[in-house]
Amino acid sequence: MTQLAIYPGSFDPITLGHLSVLQRAAKVFESVELLIVHNPSKKPTFSLAQRVELAKASLAEVGAPSNIKVSTLESGLLVEHAQSLGAKAIIKGFRTASDIEYELPMSQVNRDLSGIETVFLAAEAGFGFVSSSLVREVASLGGDVSKYVTEAVAKALQGVSK
Repeated sequence: MTQLAIYPGSFDPITLGHLSVLQRAAKVFESVELLIVHNPSKKPTFSLAQRVELAKASLAEVGAPSNIKVSTLESGLLVEHAQSLGAKAIIKGFRTASDIEYELPMSQVNRDLSGIETVFLAAEAGFGFVSSSLVREVASLGGDVSKYVTEAVAKALQGVSK
């Protein structure tokens, strides 16, 4: 049986911090699925299809390993989807204690509902302050975000900010 982990998030847009967590998870698990989810409490800058394309382009750009796949979840419970895939773990990256405070209750409910564990991976020091929302804000004001995202994402953000 393949050890599959899923790495869910809105990834609007995917950042180098996300890619770092993803690539590190790919060293621990046989297979990792980057799961781009619809979050009804957020109004995304990029459509689900655009986020998939940006994720795939970014993975290619950074030379990510072949055991990483990209998929989507448009509705339903994350853990039910994870179970249907046969996932053994849910990957969550965290930057600060507030990220853990937010994610910990969800991880406990997910384990209670499904038995699937959540594995937390700390952000690399250089990405501890980078968030998708901060990247979007800087880009919308004409700032250079190339240190925080791949070239594909930086170009896509230029198109949005104008």
